[in-house]
Amino acid sequence: MRKPTYLFIAILCLTPFLSDSQDDMSQPVPMDTAVHYGQLGNGMTYYIRHNEEPKERASFYMIQNVGALLEEDNQNGLAHFLEHMAFNGTEHFEGKGIINTLEKHGVAFGRNINAYTSFNETVYNLSDIPVTLPGLVDTCLLILNDWSNYLLLTDEEIDAERGVITEEWRTRRNADFRMREKYFPVLLKGSKFAVRDVIGNLDVIKNFKYETLRKFYHDWYRTDLQAIAIVGDINPDEVEKKVKELFSKIPAVQNEKYRPFFKVPPHKETRFVLATDAEASQYSVSIYIKHDAIKPEDKDLDYIRSQYIENLFNMMLRERISELLQKGEPPFVIGRVGHGSFVRGYDVTVISAIAKPNMEDVALRSIYTEAQRVVKHGFTASEFDRAKINLLTSMENAYKQRDKIRNDSYAHSFKSNYLINEPVTSAEFDWEFGQKVLKTIMVEEVSAKAKDWIVPENRVVIVQGPEGADVKHLTKEEALGIITDVENSEIKPYEDTGQVASLIDEELPGSKVVATRKLDDLDAVEWKLANNATVVYRHADFEKDNVILFASSPGGSSLFDADKIASAIMLNNFIDAFGVGKFDAITLKKILTGKKVSLNAGLSDLNETFSGSSTPKDFETMMQLLYLQFAHPRFDKEAYEALRSRYIAYLANQENSPRKIMSDSMSMILSNYNKRTKLVNSKLFDEVSFAQMEKLYNDRFIDAGDFTFFIVGNIDEETAKSMAEKYIGSLKDNPREENWVDRKVRGPKGKTVKEITIPLQTKKATVFVNFTSNFAYTPENNLELKVLQGILRLRYTEEIREKEGGTYGVRVSANSQHFPVEEKSLQMNFDTAPEKGDYLKSLVYGEIDKVIKNGPTQEDLDKVVKNLKKDHEQAKQHNSYWLKALSTYYQHGFNPDAKENFEDILDGLTTQKIQQFAKKFIATADTVDVVFKPLEEK
Repeated sequence: MRKPTYLFIAILCLTPFLSDSQDDMSQPVPMDTAVHYGQLGNGMTYYIRHNEEPKERASFYMIQNVGALLEEDNQNGLAHFLEHMAFNGTEHFEGKGIINTLEKHGVAFGRNINAYTSFNETVYNLSDIPVTLPGLVDTCLLILNDWSNYLLLTDEEIDAERGVITEEWRTRRNADFRMREKYFPVLLKGSKFAVRDVIGNLDVIKNFKYETLRKFYHDWYRTDLQAIAIVGDINPDEVEKKVKELFSKIPAVQNEKYRPFFKVPPHKETRFVLATDAEASQYSVSIYIKHDAIKPEDKDLDYIRSQYIENLFNMMLRERISELLQKGEPPFVIGRVGHGSFVRGYDVTVISAIAKPNMEDVALRSIYTEAQRVVKHGFTASEFDRAKINLLTSMENAYKQRDKIRNDSYAHSFKSNYLINEPVTSAEFDWEFGQKVLKTIMVEEVSAKAKDWIVPENRVVIVQGPEGADVKHLTKEEALGIITDVENSEIKPYEDTGQVASLIDEELPGSKVVATRKLDDLDAVEWKLANNATVVYRHADFEKDNVILFASSPGGSSLFDADKIASAIMLNNFIDAFGVGKFDAITLKKILTGKKVSLNAGLSDLNETFSGSSTPKDFETMMQLLYLQFAHPRFDKEAYEALRSRYIAYLANQENSPRKIMSDSMSMILSNYNKRTKLVNSKLFDEVSFAQMEKLYNDRFIDAGDFTFFIVGNIDEETAKSMAEKYIGSLKDNPREENWVDRKVRGPKGKTVKEITIPLQTKKATVFVNFTSNFAYTPENNLELKVLQGILRLRYTEEIREKEGGTYGVRVSANSQHFPVEEKSLQMNFDTAPEKGDYLKSLVYGEIDKVIKNGPTQEDLDKVVKNLKKDHEQAKQHNSYWLKALSTYYQHGFNPDAKENFEDILDGLTTQKIQQFAKKFIATADTVDVVFKPLEEK
């Protein structure tokens, strides 16, 4: 536990900053006193903090102030390559020793063991490490130690990794990546950013000499450019002692190379670039205006104040654009005007819009008009007040939830402190200082930022979109003409139509609880109301400032004929845009100012649902929204038409996207081309009807007696009961006996094999293998499928990624379905070179055959079981776990939290059991085997 004196010290340190904050904002920001911070004699920096989210876990980070910008041309891509090599042999962990060692303790590669490389940094993490296991903290410290200075970088491992990174290069080269290659040299002209893309040059990756990588490692992986961060349920004093003892032994590099700051040259003129791609699925136009960021050494109290100003600026513009898109004929699909960080040392103001096809001019004129509206007239007092209230509400929620700040969140803040001197403050400071400093910020000050940020200097216009004979993009002359025209035109001030009103102004009859049933195993209670509604309540304060609600009734879209399915599918996407009761969505949002609350209706194949969340303070508001959404739903034709036109525009070019083509193809194949399977594309809206949508909603959300309502969170039982009686109890009961209907949507029988060619700019094959089998929905079967999934992930990583170097990774997904028919599915998919697709697919089958023939290894089984147990323990520390446990109990008939339904099953698993499960599952499974390959040019 954190020492109690820390909070006392923090308050003492905080007091002068609070009292003097308005007078002297140039004071340094006080670091969170719970952080053990220091620098070793060799120059390495360390951060250590106690934290208990999750309990009995810790995260370990190695932060390198080293990235792709430090590469020479013959090293293009080697910063990222070196990141991979850190998992391929170190002094104390040869080969895959790091991964294998940690996986034995339930720590998963990818989710818990990972790293990333960017322009200026490389960061490694070991997350959610169980700290109660003897010696595991020391093991993780030793891994960080090896990452610092003791990579082996053997010839054999380097050569083995070339294939993996080649396939990562292939996987990442989509339309967005290729267009970025075209506009970055213009946006960042004259800088190193313009000629590096992190993943690197493929010729370099395949052919660099071993010593070239080792030289980069020696030059840049050194203690004066490194920091370690350890956060979790540890004793900081003990860990600090170990850090000093172990890491001080790493020698500092002598005659070290200068680590430069990479500048982006300023420019007076407005630059323009058109970046197109045959696979681009959207038209977009953006204006980037670059600014120098505040220097690291100047990040004082006034810097924090400036961050609040930036947040308020962005919040108000976000709301204005949201309102614009909900009325009339929206001029673009999605828009944004905002200011924030860009690349190291620079901020950027972005004015951007996703345009409707061949309407980039309209989009640019409209979004730039919104930016200039703020330049010319600023913000209104009323929208400013709402933004401040909402910001304070978010800050208060963060403060109340401070014990739920995850280890990795703290580690990321330490990373930012080390790399760019972002302040590391305590939750107590953030809340107290934030309240005080917000009072000093006036609307005029925030409005003035528009004139500082939206300027002609350092401006770049970027137009992106598809290619084709019928495609028209803005030219430079047209774009600059629109910008000049908007700047010189008269623009009316923004009119705020906000109003204060009560959500409910009617007398609610309510209904009392007529029966109570205790659910002792789940520490919950069930109430039956007089209107036949069932309410299940459980107190849970794992998140102190959180209450969640879920309600479900059987039926769903299965009760509708196929000609209504399109409207049913899109209902979820539209209902929130309509508002509720007397209030349209714009007015409702303003009424809810200062409240942290949400409530959404949903319609799935088999159920109609409500889901919501709130703070305890706003629990009644959530219940009011539930009542209104059920009793007085709103259907707004103007909002429907506005959102419909945006969807059609957004989907118009999706057929250019290979991912969309493959996803749609798999949906149709796996449903055996059932007429109820609808693809979400622009043609779908020919079948969608506003009137039909309203009729479907009113049919499904009419009978409170058919719903079970779950309330879980930090709300006392009496309050939950009285609110349930008042609001849920006032809903109408429409006595009818109904359930979902099995529409017999099934996949194809036997084995289906297809090879589909599609246009691809980057030549690659994408392989899908899917097994589906009728299997009982039981806790044991469900867990055995999860274990098989985990084992196959391990096998494919070792055999296909590492040994073959054939793919960046094989994704393995599994699903257990109870209704309308009990079945299980297992799917594998991956990208690879076209010529390797069939061979690697044979390895996918081959690893399954090995499990069927010989069973998994005990080591693999133990790794997966320990990971499942670790994740389960962590999940139980959250309110959402208990909501899911209760809904599972009611919908599927068993308590997933019961020991006999989880721990006992996992403890009883053997390699023979998994072998038998796999054998039975595969033997009875229908198989879909699809390979997507590039269409050969004629």
